[in-house]
Amino acid sequence: MSDQPHDRPSVLYVCVHNAGRSQMAAAYTRHLSGGAVEVRSAGSGPADQVNPAAVAAMAEEGIDIAAEQPKILTTQAVALSDAVITMGCGDTCPIYPGKRYEDWELDDPAGQGVEAVRPIRDEIRARVVELLDSLGATPSSR
Repeated sequence: MSDQPHDRPSVLYVCVHNAGRSQMAAAYTRHLSGGAVEVRSAGSGPADQVNPAAVAAMAEEGIDIAAEQPKILTTQAVALSDAVITMGCGDTCPIYPGKRYEDWELDDPAGQGVEAVRPIRDEIRARVVELLDSLGATPSSR
């Protein structure tokens, strides 16, 4: 079996800075799907680095996102994804027919400490589990 994008569902997570919410969602998707889902994340105005509080909050879950880098949103990333999950990026995400779009309303962790990021992280995890179930990608561990 080849590892082409069409062999497994693909998800793109988008938030403005690609430094917190989308990075945590992408990390959970990779971790919980055990590789059954192709994952991308991007931002309409990427930050210089991933939010340190998001890194710390994910480390508490045993998931290391310290080496991740915020990336700019491209039309190609949208075109290659089956599902596009936006998190407060407004109308900056290109719309393609036949794609699944969801907008997750989540607090922005920018400028917040790890204590404030934990509930955002936990909400993202719950939504990722639901998304994986809907995609037929059985999470490896819940």
